Amino acid sequence: QGQLVESGGGLVQPGESLRLSCAPSGSIFSIYAMGWYRQVPGKQRELVADITHGGSTMYADSVKGRFTISRDNAKDTVYLQMNNLKPEDTAVYYCHAESLQGVAAWGQGTQVTVSS
Repeated sequence: QGQLVESGGGLVQPGESLRLSCAPSGSIFSIYAMGWYRQVPGKQRELVADITHGGSTMYADSVKGRFTISRDNAKDTVYLQMNNLKPEDTAVYYCHAESLQGVAAWGQGTQVTVSS
């Protein structure tokens, strides 16, 4: 089974933007939903945003109006455009994919740091 590989993390100042990408490194199950989670040390991993194969989206309240999730179904690729980043957005961001049967995969994570 292919693994999910994230890219696009980094260090930015408050108010700046980043775009995360995630795609399988090889063959993978038939993906229905893809999403982004984030985690800081000592806290549970939390859902940031997800998107179904049909394009329905859901966002955490803390990122609504600032983050946009999108996907390319032909490439099984999901993106997270993050605008107006805040220090509290600092976390490791993980990509997640799930089939209708409940088979799931996670990426290794990419660090996003927002600091002046």
